[in-house]
Amino acid sequence: MASPKFETLVDIFQNSTRSFGSRPLFGEKKNGQWVWMTYAEFGQQVDDLRAGMAQLGVTAGDRVAVISNNRNEWAIGCYAANTLGAAYVPMYEAQHEKEWQYILNDCGARLVFAATDAIAEKLKKLQPELPTLEHIIRFTGTEHETDSFACLLRRGAETPSPLFEPEKSDLAAFIYTSGTTGNPKGVMLTHSNLASNVSAMHAIMPMTGEDRSLSFLPWAHSFGQVVELHGLYSMGASMGIAEAVEKIIDNLAEVRPTLLFSVPRIFNRIYDGLQKRMADEKPLKRMLFMRGLRVAGERRALAEKHQSSALLELQHAFFDKLIFSKVRERFGGRLKYAFSGGAAISREVAEFIDNLGIVVYEGYGLTETSPIATANCPGHRKIGSVGRPLPGTRVEIDRTETGDPKQGEVVVYGHNVMKGYYNLPEENDKVFTGDGGFRTGDMGLLDDDGYLWITGRIKEQYKLENGKYVVPVPIEQGLQLSPFIANVMLHGMNKPYNVAVIVPDMETLKKWATEKGLDISAIPELLKRHEVQQLFREQIHDFTKNTKGYEKPQRFLLISEDFTTSNDMLTPSLKLKRRNVLKKYGEAVDALYEEKHGDGTRAA
Repeated sequence: MASPKFETLVDIFQNSTRSFGSRPLFGEKKNGQWVWMTYAEFGQQVDDLRAGMAQLGVTAGDRVAVISNNRNEWAIGCYAANTLGAAYVPMYEAQHEKEWQYILNDCGARLVFAATDAIAEKLKKLQPELPTLEHIIRFTGTEHETDSFACLLRRGAETPSPLFEPEKSDLAAFIYTSGTTGNPKGVMLTHSNLASNVSAMHAIMPMTGEDRSLSFLPWAHSFGQVVELHGLYSMGASMGIAEAVEKIIDNLAEVRPTLLFSVPRIFNRIYDGLQKRMADEKPLKRMLFMRGLRVAGERRALAEKHQSSALLELQHAFFDKLIFSKVRERFGGRLKYAFSGGAAISREVAEFIDNLGIVVYEGYGLTETSPIATANCPGHRKIGSVGRPLPGTRVEIDRTETGDPKQGEVVVYGHNVMKGYYNLPEENDKVFTGDGGFRTGDMGLLDDDGYLWITGRIKEQYKLENGKYVVPVPIEQGLQLSPFIANVMLHGMNKPYNVAVIVPDMETLKKWATEKGLDISAIPELLKRHEVQQLFREQIHDFTKNTKGYEKPQRFLLISEDFTTSNDMLTPSLKLKRRNVLKKYGEAVDALYEEKHGDGTRAA
């Protein structure tokens, strides 16, 4: 049976509504119970909301914005806007008001959905500065309150509105890059961009209508929206919507997903949590766990060479039943595939998850590539790589700037390349090649089998005083494998050597300190202690063994405040805002280069 070929998101809506009516689509936990909306119920609410928005004057070519975490109403709003011919403009609840204002003004939104009354109130205060914004609609409230979502549904049900069938080249979404510097840029994605990416997923990904995910990646980001929301919706699959990031493990056990879509940060937490749990187990259980991991790794290495061993298969079956099946039970017991994107996952973490019996498929792309450009898939997988180009796309390596015979800037061509940045012609000139390729800003190389390997981010690469280049992310990822390190930022631009700003894993550190008889009542004083400083010197040594000498951080700063979106040190898509970290800790970082600090360790 041929894979479906969708041309627009409206094609996907019509096909899914027609084909999967009685299937569960979205699950939300309400009053302690998971309540599921069917495809038919979703389709009806999309129709009703489309008609309700039409009565407010929203029409083809308009922009409809939303400020909300993942929830049923988010997706209903998306497809209602698209079936009305409008483009959907998502934002994060965690974003700063100034960014909401900038985005709403830049895209010229006519209507915005607000997840909460508090967000709606903030928007009302901003509205005088937003000349195009006519309607603020709350996801809260009753059907008798004119500014409520429920009211629009009621009004739409009373007066239906026809479905608009867009052209492939019509805009479906404005996804604003969260921006580690400056104002966010509005990425214009067409129906063809998104629908073609979904169609390519059908061609290569091992997913069916029987699958289920736990949705916690924000749909406001292209990875969560296209790969999970649109992708699974097009396949007849279901999505349980996580209550919150901190509830993910509990929700996994309740929803029992077969698929996990995540960014490396979440996989790192799973890795770290299991490593800590095993460290507390009895020696025999710990030994069996480690032996099982080795067997799984040897088995996978043979499989990559299209070979097998009867003895390894027998051993693997034993360890899987004895240990790994019980680990997977914590995640609901049905998890079979994990899809990683958004940033490069550590090979060690990917192999660890894979060894547990959860097959890891890593892909690569950006919002500007809708987002998938390359992916590993069944029969074509190399852990550590980000796979081969999707059907209908191609990747080239531009070595002009690097002067390296193998690696250079990754340039993407194909149906997934965005229409451009909204109202930013100069930015478009920077990223588009003369023949329509998109310059990703990432460094990578293609191996002899056509697999792409990402080696760093060109903008994040910097030179030390001695002229040697450093790509910080792989080193940071290696350090984060330490159970004592929650977060880290490497710094050394135009400096004689690298230093590190380290956020300790406080739970692990406190446990270690208590066992050593150290006082943990005052964290700033604890971080200054010689024993703690020595511990982190050892962690840096142990977790940079595969790093070149000049790349290793020579000194470090311990801080007690984590990098988060709320303190503006992470973007909503969890990328590090290096400039903001330096803005706060710059003086302390600079002091690490002064001789008077002796061993070069400090706490802030």
